[in-house]
Amino acid sequence: MSRMGDVLAGFHAAWEFESDSVLIRYERGIRTPKLFHTLGERRVPFAALAGVSLAPGKRGTVVLRAEPRPGADPLMEAAAGQLKDGSDPYRLVLPAERETLAEYYADELRPLLTGSASEPAERFLVAAPEAPRQFKAYDGKASFDGGAVHFRWSWTGASTAKWKAGDQRFAVADLGGVEWRSPEVFEGHLRLLRRTDVPGATPAVAADQDPATVVFGLGYGPVHESLPFAAAVLEAVRAKGGAALPASAGRRDPADIAERIRHLGELHEAGLVTDEEFTAKKAELLAEL
Repeated sequence: MSRMGDVLAGFHAAWEFESDSVLIRYERGIRTPKLFHTLGERRVPFAALAGVSLAPGKRGTVVLRAEPRPGADPLMEAAAGQLKDGSDPYRLVLPAERETLAEYYADELRPLLTGSASEPAERFLVAAPEAPRQFKAYDGKASFDGGAVHFRWSWTGASTAKWKAGDQRFAVADLGGVEWRSPEVFEGHLRLLRRTDVPGATPAVAADQDPATVVFGLGYGPVHESLPFAAAVLEAVRAKGGAALPASAGRRDPADIAERIRHLGELHEAGLVTDEEFTAKKAELLAEL
């Protein structure tokens, strides 16, 4: 690798290259994604990376991206591919005139990735945001103290089923994983998966009726609050010997997809969802089959 301490600075972050890792420092500018503000900085060991690529960006930029290994980063495991490009913590956007320099660092980095880089990591190699963490969902407030997750229901947003169940406490030792659905899409939520849950199975209870789930909404559970929360819980679960379940459920039951499309159609007919939103979300749901 190049000299230890070399720094490659981009628009919203800077990568500092060390002997066995890359220290990514995120800016706190007004145009910087809020998720980067929350992360602050992250140390990514070379062992946590599967590869590195360089590609043209938008409006006279190039993008250097490190590809994390599956299972190496709890944040990316919880995100499960739902992050928009602009909020991807592994992308470094640079002016096009720095392409040659970026290519140099990419070429220097590639030989340092281990032979098992393409294989899933056996443990998390990148630290999750630390507990305690909390955020406000549409139907309640979620908090995590490092040992247990607490859901406290809202008077105005929570369903009758959740009120009847009462405020919830889930010990990390009883959990097997988390399911995070981005608040930027339809039906965003954070669901806690128990050890007894079947991996990839369609939940028996809808998110708004499930006491193990908090539901997002406009302004509730934003990415920069709910995703680091989910990652912190996931890391704690893995440390306790859990995480037998995936961070996010896999393909959905066709009947569940059909029901969600039907509900989406009702919202569209009622004028609560635009034509563009209906088309985009329907395509997204069909892609889950």
